[in-house]
Amino acid sequence: MRRSVVIVAVILLGAALLAPARAQAPYFAGKTIEILVPFGAGGGTDIETRFLAPFFEKHIAGNPKVIVRNMPGGGSILGANFYTANAKPDGLQILATSGSTVVPYILGVPQVQYDFKKWRLIKVNGVGGVVFVSPATGIRRPEDVLKPAQPLVYGGIGATALDLSMLLAFELLGMNVRSVMGFEGRGPARLAFERGETNIDYQTTPAYLSQVVPLQREGKARALFSFGFTNEKGQLVRDPAAPTLPTIYEFYQQMYKKKPDGQVRWKALQALLVPAFTFQKALWVPQATPPEVLNPLWEAVDKMNADPVFQEQSKNVLEGYTLFRGDKMEGAVIRSLTITLDVRKFITDLLRTKYNVAI
Repeated sequence: MRRSVVIVAVILLGAALLAPARAQAPYFAGKTIEILVPFGAGGGTDIETRFLAPFFEKHIAGNPKVIVRNMPGGGSILGANFYTANAKPDGLQILATSGSTVVPYILGVPQVQYDFKKWRLIKVNGVGGVVFVSPATGIRRPEDVLKPAQPLVYGGIGATALDLSMLLAFELLGMNVRSVMGFEGRGPARLAFERGETNIDYQTTPAYLSQVVPLQREGKARALFSFGFTNEKGQLVRDPAAPTLPTIYEFYQQMYKKKPDGQVRWKALQALLVPAFTFQKALWVPQATPPEVLNPLWEAVDKMNADPVFQEQSKNVLEGYTLFRGDKMEGAVIRSLTITLDVRKFITDLLRTKYNVAI
């Protein structure tokens, strides 16, 4: 009898010791995380997200499976709206956004049903943008953009997407460009350039370096300028991923032998550069996501940054831009999503009168 009591006591003690171990199992263990990319395959957001996915699998406590799902449409509005309506605060579905998701929100586009203030930021990083042309345009010097050898045609997602940066660049530089909208992402737009359907384009730096630089080597593309990068002092400097290219500010100076400061056209473009490029690539979860879910995601960003393999491989994707954990940058990102009344009026007037888009 005494022996039976001892055996039972040992079993109970073992169960008691195992209970805390089970309770401490990582939240994401055995789970699958889906990252929703609201763009077609092949663009900058898609390329970056697919690069990050295996590193999240490696560094999120519990090593969940991470998959990427594309949902293009409406310049990312369709996917972002879907996420707002369907995502649960369990960390199992994450939304990837870019400048094309941010710009319609800033402008108050009626179709936008999402609100960045109702999400929590997991990570954010900057990314550059490079503008390039077909050599057939005859454009070699900044002043050539005003008298190209053939009419300039640009392909974009939508006038209220990140393409607005290009439209404002055309305004600032005084360029005559026919803009064709409706592409599902920057990847499909780039393919139209490669087919000769358009002859001026821009790509964010991940896609530019991987997809366009080879075209330049083959003599099929010629880079003009980058949108630059806004540093911690608020100064527009050269893109660290394309340091040999002038910024659009420098390009304007080369064209007109003066600075663009003071012009509302420059103020409008400048207002978009931080939210659309410096804080362009972001991952979000619903606001109600609890700390026990958020913390492993934020900690994974720190672990990725410290991972030598990530540091080496990210050189070809992040091109020198820092990957910031969301809780450190959330306030700055949200504050960047506002524009002044004069800039808003200039942009809405331009969209209405020149691109037949009413907001």
